[in-house]
Order: sequence, then C-alpha cells, then structure tokens
Amino acid sequence: MARQMNGKVAVVTGGGAGIGEAICRGFAREGCRVVVADREADWAAKVAQDIQGQAVTTDVTSESEVKALFEACDEAYGRLDVLVNNAGVVPSQVSAEDMDMAEWDQVIAINVRGVLLCTKYGIPLLKRGGGAIVNMSSRVGYHGTPLQSHYAASKFAVRGITESVAHEVGPLGIRVNSLCPGTVETEKLHERVANRAKTSGRTVEEIMETTFIKPAALRRTIAPDEISQAAIFLATDASSAITGTHLKIDAGRP
Repeated sequence: MARQMNGKVAVVTGGGAGIGEAICRGFAREGCRVVVADREADWAAKVAQDIQGQAVTTDVTSESEVKALFEACDEAYGRLDVLVNNAGVVPSQVSAEDMDMAEWDQVIAINVRGVLLCTKYGIPLLKRGGGAIVNMSSRVGYHGTPLQSHYAASKFAVRGITESVAHEVGPLGIRVNSLCPGTVETEKLHERVANRAKTSGRTVEEIMETTFIKPAALRRTIAPDEISQAAIFLATDASSAITGTHLKIDAGRP
C-alpha cells in the first residue's frame, strides 16, 4: 500500500489527537498533503509540523470557521481529494431520564452538524476532480447502548448522512463511506475508563476486560493506526467501487 496517496490533498477534522492524528500521520506516510483541522490550535500545529502539513484551527460547529477551513485548503493547495470527518465527542454516560439537554445539544452539534457542515463546504472542492469523503461513525452507530442515547443518536445520524450524500454526489465522482470503530486505544478512552472506575468502585483493568476485551471475538481493543489503515483504504482507489457503506472495525464485538 506504499505511497498510494501521492499528490492527493486531504482535510482531516479532529486531526490533532487520537484517531484523527493517526489518520493524518498515516495519510502523510502515503504521500498525501494534509490539512490538520482541530479546535485545539496547539495540537493541530504540532501534528502539521511533524507531517509538513497545514494546521487550521477549526470548531466544526461554526459555519464561518468551517467555510474558512476549506478556503484555507483551496488557497494552500488548490484542490481537495479526501475529506475525513473525524471530529467528534464521546459524552459521559447518562440515562435518558437524567439527560442534560445542553449536553445533548453539544453532542449533536459536534457529531452531526459538524459532519454536515464540513461536507457542505468540502463538496465544491471535491467535485472539481472527484474524491472521497470518510465519515467517522461508531460501533454505537449500529447498536444502541444503555446510557449513551445521545452518542448513539449522533452516530446513527452519521450513517444516515453517509448514505444520503453518497447518492447525491456519486454522479460527480465522489464516494462517501463511514468507519465504525469499536474500542480504540486513545488517551481519551483511558480518561473515560478511569472516571468510570472512580464512580463504579471497579478497577480500570476490570472494566477494560469485562466491557471491551472479553466480548470481542479477537479478545482485544483496536490501535489508532488500524483505523488509519481503514481510512486509507476508503480514501484510495483500493475501494473505487465502494460508496454509501459502513466499515466496522471493532475486533468482532457483538
């Protein structure tokens, strides 16, 4: 799969850390020029510097900032071949009965509005020569999970956006697919599990084993680079006949 993105330009949202950072670095290794978008300016700048890309501070819930992101991409490179809508938030666990509607609104704004806004402003650049959109859904976008109705709703919505837009832009030579990761080993995951351990009286190791590892067919979690490799697949001609579909990367969790 070496250097199969030579000459391509990508925008990756949420590219300053975690899965997004892994995707930025993976794309760069394949020869892609990457615009690293993140609301944390320092994070975006660090990744962009490492991969010789462009950093653009972006809150994906802001239409003006998203518009400016794609204007910056156009100014820097004059093209766009791949958009990865990765920016997202995993909220705290809460029942529907106890839902803080402000948190609900934040989750929908980032995880759903952000995807649609970036798609809206990315399409005019992509349709110049065709390309690919890779949206980040989740395993929870397939399976409703207790205490995560806000997150599940947002990730089911991403799958809906993916399928709808795929039919809109297919005739323009643009493919649209989503990735649906399971449990990915990021700093944010370990922060969430540590907080859950404090409130539940269980150990981090116990939670990881019983909740994430043991239920998976492969009896393990997923590395960020494994998500990056899947994004490369969906962004390149290796998946040239694939659009409107969803790729689960969950180590076989039911």
